[in-house]
Amino acid sequence: MTNIETARAIPGAATVRARVRIPLTFPDGYRVEAEVTTFHGLADGAEHLALALGEPKPGDTPLVRLHSECLTGDVFGSDRCDCGPQLRESVERIAEAGGYLLYLRQEGRGIGLYNKLDAYALQDQGLDTYQANTALGLPEDGRDYTAAAQMLATLGAPAIRLLSNNPDKAGQLADLGVTVTERVPTGVHLSPSNVRYLRAKVEHTGHSIALDLSAPLPHSRTA
Repeated sequence: MTNIETARAIPGAATVRARVRIPLTFPDGYRVEAEVTTFHGLADGAEHLALALGEPKPGDTPLVRLHSECLTGDVFGSDRCDCGPQLRESVERIAEAGGYLLYLRQEGRGIGLYNKLDAYALQDQGLDTYQANTALGLPEDGRDYTAAAQMLATLGAPAIRLLSNNPDKAGQLADLGVTVTERVPTGVHLSPSNVRYLRAKVEHTGHSIALDLSAPLPHSRTA
C-alpha cells in the first residue's frame, strides 16, 4: 500500500526529550533490548513512547507498529482482546527486521480505561465492541495518529512498513504525510473469549484478520 499526499498537516515538530535503553523480558522468556525515546511537543500532550528495536539493514524501510495502550491485555493478560499477544509478537518481529514500536497512550481505542470497562459490561449483554462504545455516547474509534506521525518524523522515518491489521492506521498516517510502503498483518490471536471482538473488527472496520466468518460464534463473554 502506498500513500498519497493530502492537505492534512502535522501541527508543529516534536523534539526528543530523552533516550534510555531498557532490557525487556516477556513472560515466555523472550528477551530483547529497546532504546526508548520520549518527546516534547506532541500534538495531544500525551506521554507516548517510541521503542527502537533491532537495526534495519541498509536500504530497508523500518517496520513500525502503532500499538495503543491496553492495560487489561498488555499487563494483566486479558483474553477479551488480542492486544497482549499482538504486543509480544510485534516486539519480536520488529527486533528481527529493525524498526520502531510506538506505544500510544490511547486506552480503549481512545475512550479511556473506565469507559472501556463500562463498554465490556454492555458487551456482556450482547453488543459488539463498536456498538458498546456508541451506546455510551462515545466514538467507535476515537484515536488520532497525529502524534504518531510527529514521532516518526522526529525519528527520521518518513517511510515505513506498517505492522497492523487496521486500514485506518495506514489511512491516517498517509493523510499526515507518512509514506506507508506496505501494511503487514499481525498473526491471528484467537481465543474463545475474543472471537466476537475479532469478528467485529473484520466485519465492521475491515481489519485484515484471517478469520472463518462462517463459523458459529461461541456462547461466551465477548470483547
